[in-house]
Order: sequence, then structure tokens, then C-alpha cells
Amino acid sequence: MKKVAFIFPGQGSQTIGMGKDFFENSEIAKEMIKKASQRLNIDFEKLLFEENNNLGKTEFTQPAILLVSAIALAVFKEKCEIEPEFVLGHSLGEFTALVAAGGIDYLDAIELVNKRGTFMNEACSGGGAGMMALVGIDDEIVENICKEQRENGKKVWPANYNMDGQLVLAGVKADLESLVDTFKAAGAKRALVLDMSVASHCELLQSAVENLKPYLQEYLQDEFSPVIANVSAESYTTKDEAIELLSSQLVSPVKYKQSIKANSDKVDLFIEFGNGAVLKGLNRKITDKPTLNVSDMATLEAVIGELND
Repeated sequence: MKKVAFIFPGQGSQTIGMGKDFFENSEIAKEMIKKASQRLNIDFEKLLFEENNNLGKTEFTQPAILLVSAIALAVFKEKCEIEPEFVLGHSLGEFTALVAAGGIDYLDAIELVNKRGTFMNEACSGGGAGMMALVGIDDEIVENICKEQRENGKKVWPANYNMDGQLVLAGVKADLESLVDTFKAAGAKRALVLDMSVASHCELLQSAVENLKPYLQEYLQDEFSPVIANVSAESYTTKDEAIELLSSQLVSPVKYKQSIKANSDKVDLFIEFGNGAVLKGLNRKITDKPTLNVSDMATLEAVIGELND
């Protein structure tokens, strides 16, 4: 039997129409969308399948992405009993990983990340928050520039370590914009300020940490299967660890590439669950272990065929 890890995407993977193939072909998917709509009083059919402006708002984006990933996982588990060696997610995806590990019920998780998105918005409200993608520059150079600029009063931090040569920063948008030429002069092929009003995984989210903790306390199970933490790239299995790590995750960078590199030797392949194949694309640049993805019924059948070979 092949050893596998389950992985789950985060914000940025959303598109209108995601999950529709599952919805049209699976009773489980229909039921999960119905229950999520009732739980949050959000019409997830409209949010996911019809043109709207809400899917890009973080308090809606997060539950929508988690729901589609949880559906992909549930439909897969109906057809395949393989258990993962570990699970991990990118940022928001760590909450979906906890669903997969038995650490939280998917409906509780959907409510939790809806609140998480709201708290993140509130923390950044009026602060001119933003994020910036950097391509083709070493982590250490970026870290040194950020440190130097913070000493000069600017608010900029590394936020997502996606793969070698691809790093996302968070902070005050005006400060990030002022550093575009600095990063290009230091070797960045691209320095692109993103169209975002939230600064994820940096100290601007400090107020969200205390707001989130009571809900983590309420919804998480005491013990669960191994989950790899974004904060440390190491596994955890208990509620106390989860509360600490998921709180820290709000204000600490996502160590995605470090997590894949540190844990690749434990598995033969990775399976990504959810819309698109963002992590599959990153993994190609990080590890020589293959990554399969379950994003609709066709990819589901392909993955099951691959596992049965």
C-alpha cells in the first residue's frame, strides 16, 4: 500500500463554480452544502456557483474554500479507505487538515474560519493593510531587507514561504509599495503588490489572536491524527498544541515549503483536496514525490485509479 499525505489549499484558490461537479454528481456534496448553508445562514450554492462579490471577501472566502476541500475529501473517502501518514494545509488549509485528522467537525470548522476571516478583517480595518508577491529572490535577502525596514519604522514581514524563489510579504500596503524598487534592485524578478485588504500572517493581526482562541477551545477535539503545523513544519496531535499553533499562525509566516521538505521522506505521494491544483504546482518545485489532486469527479477517479495500480 502506498504511503500518502493529504494536503489542503488556502486563500487564493477560490473561483466561481468550484465544487459544482461534486454538487451535481454526489449526494454527500449536496448534503454538506445544505448543512453548511443552514449552519452559517449563508447560501453556499449562490456563493459557490453564481457570480457574486462575496467570494473574494475573506470571511466568505475561508468557509467556501474549506467546504469545497472537505467535500472533495468526503467524496474520496466514500470510494477509498486509505489513511494518510499525516495531513497539512497552506494557511487556511491547516483547518481543513484538522477536519481530515479528526480534530474538528467540518461544520464547526466552517463556522470557525468564518469567524477567523471576520477577526482578520477587523484587525486590518483602516490600517491600509496589504500583501506583496516576490519572485526570484532568496529568502535570506528578503528577511534582511524586511528586518532593516522595520528598524526604520516600516511594517513589512515575510508571510508565506511557498517555494524556493517565491515568497509573499504582508504589512502596510504603502510600505510594501515603497519597497518594490528595493526588492527589484536586490534581485527580485517580480515584486507585485496584491489586490488584498488583509495582511495575513504578520503582527498586524495580533488582535485577532485573542478573539480566535475561545472558538478553538470550544470546537477542537482533545486528540487527533498527526497534522503538520504551518508555524513549525512539525506535527502535532493535541488540542492544547493546536490552540497555541493556530493562534500563532495568524501572526507568523506559513512555512509551506519547509513543511513539504521536512516530511516528504515519510510518504510516496501527496494528494491535494479542493479547488484547482495550487499546491500540486508548488510541490513540483519543492519535492520529487508526485502530487495528485482531487478537484472534481474526473480527478477523483484518476486518483483512485493511481492508488489501485
